[in-house]
Amino acid sequence: MPASAPAYSADSISEADFRYIRAIIAEQAGIQLSEQKRSMVHSRLAKRVRSLGLPSIAAYCDQVRNYPERELTGLISALTTNVTAFFREPHHFAFLAERIMPELLERNAASRRLRIWSAGCSSGEEPYSIAMTVIEAMPASQSWDFKLLATDLDQEVLAFGREGVYRGDRLDGIAPEQRRRWFRRAAARSVDRALVVETLREHVSFLPLNLMGQWPMKGPFDVIFCRNVIIYFDQPRKARLIRRFSDLLTEGGHLIIGHSESLHGLTDRFRPIGKTIYRRGAAEC
Repeated sequence: MPASAPAYSADSISEADFRYIRAIIAEQAGIQLSEQKRSMVHSRLAKRVRSLGLPSIAAYCDQVRNYPERELTGLISALTTNVTAFFREPHHFAFLAERIMPELLERNAASRRLRIWSAGCSSGEEPYSIAMTVIEAMPASQSWDFKLLATDLDQEVLAFGREGVYRGDRLDGIAPEQRRRWFRRAAARSVDRALVVETLREHVSFLPLNLMGQWPMKGPFDVIFCRNVIIYFDQPRKARLIRRFSDLLTEGGHLIIGHSESLHGLTDRFRPIGKTIYRRGAAEC
């Protein structure tokens, strides 16, 4: 904290500041904060306020108003939860390996092209888990053009994922043979750090993206993972997002969402085929 900055005062968040935060986070990221989230907003913003050396949440709101290009990402990051793990919700990866990949290897045999998007990738565990699953399901004798797009609002977690260095305990969900194949001890780090090997990282591109904003990519994607993200949005924004996903998926492509999420009442473009796994424009199988 700068020497001239007043110490942070642990005041409660005022009604006006809470209304402002709710409005700006809804406008910029589509995230809906109910009145019941007031305590959570206060505690998370208090940490951000301290890190910036500001005296109050009111002063922080002024910072967001005056320097939005500098602080909006920090605000959104503070109010969203980056809970992730390698192979989290393992049934999705089992389905990808056992059901989706055999179909894609047959359907795309002529082009040998695969495109997958991890939307809301956090610190990289999800896209690297997808990439491991995909590569392990490919015939060793064939060369495929496989690329995975990993996007998130938070620049800090994107940088973390791009670097690909993880604490040893973060690898607990990974089988020993996968650890040996896909990770190496990180150079110039403690012995408890593992680096994702270059042959895996080269398939994954980490890029910043606001799902409520413009999308530069054109697709098409064979599979989109968007897990534990749409839960933050209201119904109209959810429906719009699902339509946009549909527009970028191949016919028969798959959309995979989080365990507490559902497309019920949002769209008629997808059919459920598994636990929070949906297929675009195809009969249930």
